[in-house]
Amino acid sequence: MTSKRFEKLVDEGIKAIPEKFLKKLDNVDIVIEEELTLYQLEKLKAKTKPLILGLYEGIPQTKRRHYGQVLPDKITIFKKPIEKIASSEKEIKEIIKNTVWHEIAHHFGMSEKRVREIEKNRQLR
Repeated sequence: MTSKRFEKLVDEGIKAIPEKFLKKLDNVDIVIEEELTLYQLEKLKAKTKPLILGLYEGIPQTKRRHYGQVLPDKITIFKKPIEKIASSEKEIKEIIKNTVWHEIAHHFGMSEKRVREIEKNRQLR
């Protein structure tokens, strides 16, 4: 898939987030990278290179105190891992949408465990 097409699907994934949440995003950039950088891998303290689809880096809104004049939080969507696990463009689109939602949930302060619980409940419906 071309980078331009992937970017369009990420934009669609962002637009799929309810407006009430998008309006509350505060000081966060959403970017696309091919894959996890060495710096990000080191920060994760992973012994092997994990299959990571997205990554939130920043201070969740629930933990911000005296917050000002700081660089934006960053949500990265990783193209190669998503393409690796998807078997079609339709599946890529769905994975991107879910990954964007997952990382935005971290921005709002949800733990990995809580996000996974919500995802599991959504799939059961």
